[in-house]
Order: sequence, then C-alpha cells, then structure tokens
Amino acid sequence: MGNIQLSGVNKTFGNFDVIRDVDLSIDEREFVVFVGPSGSGKSTLLRLVAGLESVTSGSILIDGRDVTAVRPSRRGLAMVFQSYALYPHMSVRNNIAFGLKMAKEPKARIEEKVNAAARTLQLESYLDRKPRALSGGQRQRVAIGRAIVRDPTAFLFDEPLSNLDAALRVQMRLEIARLRQTLDATMVYVTHDQVEAMTLADKIVVLRDGAVEQIGSPLALYHHPVNRFVAGFIGSPTMNFLEARVTAVEETGVRVDVGNDGCSLMVPVAGGDVTNGTGVTLGVRPEHLCTGATNGTPALVGEVQVVERLGGVTYLYVRLADGNTVTVEAGGNDATRVGESVRVGLDGGTCHLFDAHARALPALFRHPIADAPAGTH
Repeated sequence: MGNIQLSGVNKTFGNFDVIRDVDLSIDEREFVVFVGPSGSGKSTLLRLVAGLESVTSGSILIDGRDVTAVRPSRRGLAMVFQSYALYPHMSVRNNIAFGLKMAKEPKARIEEKVNAAARTLQLESYLDRKPRALSGGQRQRVAIGRAIVRDPTAFLFDEPLSNLDAALRVQMRLEIARLRQTLDATMVYVTHDQVEAMTLADKIVVLRDGAVEQIGSPLALYHHPVNRFVAGFIGSPTMNFLEARVTAVEETGVRVDVGNDGCSLMVPVAGGDVTNGTGVTLGVRPEHLCTGATNGTPALVGEVQVVERLGGVTYLYVRLADGNTVTVEAGGNDATRVGESVRVGLDGGTCHLFDAHARALPALFRHPIADAPAGTH
C-alpha cells in the first residue's frame, strides 16, 4: 500500500503553467523528496497529490485507483503542513485525537491510537499540556501525531521544518528519519533545503519552473547531475563553475583548457557533439579542489579572499587570475590566510563538463556508491 503514480500532470492558473507535464512513480514505503527553489512548483505538486488543488490535465493514481477527481478526505492520505495548525485551547491529547473524534471512532480505539502515537513521538509526558506550553519541535511532533493516528496510505509533508531554528531543524530531521523507519510507510516530503533532501530521501525529484529536471537517489544526483542547474542546486557549498575550451576529444575523455594559467586537463566524459574549440563549462565541487598543488598537477593560481574556519572543515574563497572565485574545502587545521597566493589543483576524474545548452556530458565511468539501490545510501 502507498504506491502513487502521476501521469502527464499539468496545473495552470490562468495563462500561467505552474506544473508542466509531470510523470512520476512513487513506490510503496519509499521516501520521496520534492526539492527546488522558491516558485519551482514543489508545494503545488504535493497539493495536487493531496487533492487540495485540482489537476488541469493528467491523472493521479493511488494504489492503482484513479483519484484525480476524488476529494482529499477520500484519498487516504495524511498531510503535515509548515504551520502546526494546532487548536490552542485543546490539550495535546485532544489535538491528536481530533480527527478520530470527528470520524466517530470508538473511545477505546481513540485512546489506543493516541497513546501509540505519543510513544512513537516521545510525547507521553506532554499529553495534557496545551500547545503554548510546547517548543516548536514538540508542536511539530503533535502535528505529525495527528497524521499518524489516521493510519494513512501515505504521509505528505509540506516544508514541516521551515519554522524551526537551525539546531532544532537538525534534531527534527533526525526524528523524521527515525519515524520513517518506525512507520515503514510511504512519505512524500517538500523542502527547499537540499541538505534535508540529501539526508532523508530514497529518491529526490528536482523541480524548476514547474518541470522535473531530474529524478534519482541523492548520490546519483550528486555524482551524475544531468545539467548545470541540478549540479549547482544539489550539494553544499555549491559546485564551482568555470568557463573552459575543448582542445581534444578522445576515447578516454575530453581535454579542456581552463582559466588564463595554461591549465589543461582530461575529463573522463563522452564528447557527444562537442568538438575542438567548443566552449564548455567545467564543474568541480569544493571538496575535489586542493591547495598547494605541485608543478606537475593541473592547477589554477589565485589569491585567498576569505577564509571560513568551521572547526572540522575550512572553506577558502579564492579569486583566480581571470576574476572568477572558487570555493575550496580544506581540513579544519588548514593554516592558509587571507591574501596568500595559492595553486588550486584540479583532478579531471572528479570534474564535470556541461555543453553550451547546460547539459552534462555523460561520464565514462559510473560512481559505485551513486548506483546503490534506493534506501542504502
């Protein structure tokens, strides 16, 4: 139970296309995250699944049943919103039980379900409190408890952690991950935070302007983005992008010149339509750059503009000779200072190339972890 299928789903408001031709399969017990920048359509897509918005065209099936025109209360889904939407005059117990009371469930059954949800969410000692006596994280757990007692086919989360402070977000993210293992249910989760997406999801759906850019496991998207948008959106700090020019296309990859320092390197990707002299974009993540490169290593020369020391890791922001700035991840004990001149080493095996249309040139070798089955990352 909990299989959700979207076929050719579109949503328009007037002349504005909010969701454009989305095809998506969500498997039973899968944790799927919709992620994208503001205005990408991720919350609208979730509301279409929930039935809170009507589909302009296309179909939505839940466990093989067409629910495209079925009202929300009959879809068997439970939704947790960004706002807690708790009744301030009711206790935690009555907030969790409210939906069951409205459905006229037997009192004994209501008490059993509420107590079970409270144990799962570690709310047993708070059942007689009012929402005003709870922290933000506790209130969100109450909202989740209200969804759990309905025994839904699937859970839908619409940015449930966005109202919490940074430390509490981390704690609640861990609790949702634990809850997922406990409930063993299908979950669809919306967030603009790609860290939440990477740490929670079996499968990520990256959206932009109402269209799906890429679907895959977190590490598949991280190591094999299909275009520059996905490459820049997934990963923190974001991927560095540098303009480059193709100097050779060979069986072992594409050789490019980068920057103004005579830096040349071979990137193991298929050449596709690129030819000698073609302009491309080279992408490289901060953790794949290094300072102190030797003369035999492809490198770019630059001056350190900013140093961020975070304890276990240090980020160097290096301004290159051509005016571009790259982020370099170094060790926590790195002693580099602002104003130093450094050689930033490049390893072609960890780089990506994007053509003039921002499409990624396919890697000749797949990353082994990126191809792991869903749920094993």
